[in-house]
Amino acid sequence: MDPITTILIFSGGILLAASWIQLIITASAEDFTWGLCSLFLPPLAYFYALWEWDKAGDAIKMAVGGIALIGLGVS
Repeated sequence: MDPITTILIFSGGILLAASWIQLIITASAEDFTWGLCSLFLPPLAYFYALWEWDKAGDAIKMAVGGIALIGLGVS
């Protein structure tokens, strides 16, 4: 594996993890139930972010960036 590929995939994974943590914090501040659901069901956190775009839009942008970095690393 190329060093640049490793860096891209690792950075993308870090961004995805950070966006999920940010979504958990945002969802918990909104409602405790959303926070628990986001913690134990990670895809639900992204559905929450789509419904509450004004509060969680930055986390979605970070997740899209992470997916893009992983996509660049894999290809």
